[in-house]
Amino acid sequence: MIDPLSVFLLLLSASTPILFAALGELVVERAGVLNLGVEGMMITGALAGFAVAHATGNPFAGFVAAAVAGAAISTLFAALTQAFLANQVASGLALTLFGLGLAAMFGKPFEGVKAPPMPAGPLGINWIVWLGLLAVPAIWWFLTRSRRGLILRGVGENHEAAHALGYDVRLTRLAAIAFGGAMAGIGGAFISIATVLQWTEGMTAGAGWIALAIVVFSNWTAVGVLAGAWLFGGVTVLQLRLQAAGVNVPVQLLSMAPYLATIIVLVLISGRQKYSRRAGAAAPGSLGQNFHALR
Repeated sequence: MIDPLSVFLLLLSASTPILFAALGELVVERAGVLNLGVEGMMITGALAGFAVAHATGNPFAGFVAAAVAGAAISTLFAALTQAFLANQVASGLALTLFGLGLAAMFGKPFEGVKAPPMPAGPLGINWIVWLGLLAVPAIWWFLTRSRRGLILRGVGENHEAAHALGYDVRLTRLAAIAFGGAMAGIGGAFISIATVLQWTEGMTAGAGWIALAIVVFSNWTAVGVLAGAWLFGGVTVLQLRLQAAGVNVPVQLLSMAPYLATIIVLVLISGRQKYSRRAGAAAPGSLGQNFHALR
């Protein structure tokens, strides 16, 4: 007998890391920046959060540390793309490789160590899950109702016009990149502290790439990101149920999914940028384009 409530709670838990990372990337891309380094920021947050949670015995301190670590490593991407005007796709991929390597090097002492227990929140749901759910309407309101959010979207749609109106394009994008890094860090820490309950190398397992795909498939909307994260969570829960029922899902199929999603994302972004006006796509007009200040 399947308990619908337990299945729903599993879905919420499975979708939370992706939800945090995708919401952060949503804000970044709305500002006109394409950061493919989500996976690297997530694994960095997973390690930093786990290390601090283990050292202090306080999982919430771990999440704060994960947010700081994710934002800190995102500044590398920000420096490359906003100061030195490096290619955003190449810089994002480099950030992912850097984050994975950094976590593998510094994570060795934490292998086999257990994370401190997470206290349950209202209705028995993890507090971080609640935070993720509350972040959806908060980000929706910020992007669609607040002055700062409308400025950010204006920068993403046409950075030259925003600059001509007196808005600081680079500062807006720097803030968005840092926020995206912090959200990705929290998502990674949820995996190590609240899901796996220990540190394992490569434990994000392509979650960052899935988050990137969800942002595109959601048409760059907060509600769409929530739906996509729940869809991914549902697939994960279904996989666990199938395995419990004796139906084996090929490991190779699961391993190739993140990379296949990445290819699809790049193709969709390229196509939507080319045909956005004709097809009515919601892709920001300046997405992936570096800003050259007018002299």
